[in-house]
Amino acid sequence: MKKATIQLGALTCPSCMQKIEAAVKSVKGVNKESVKVLFNASKVKLDFDETMVNIEAIEKAITVLGYEVKKSQVTEG
Repeated sequence: MKKATIQLGALTCPSCMQKIEAAVKSVKGVNKESVKVLFNASKVKLDFDETMVNIEAIEKAITVLGYEVKKSQVTEG
């Protein structure tokens, strides 16, 4: 399991946060219980199984919704 912190462009409303959270949780290989969207910090924190999914696929789940991914940091879990 790896841990990721994804820095987003500014989030403007709570519904943005909910959409992003749902999209990230829907990605196969993401630990659904670990997903936390930090509205004020415009960040997503999560754990994922690197044998099932890579960070690029998780970022794509966010960008297809129209949100900006500025930077991602992945560490060993």
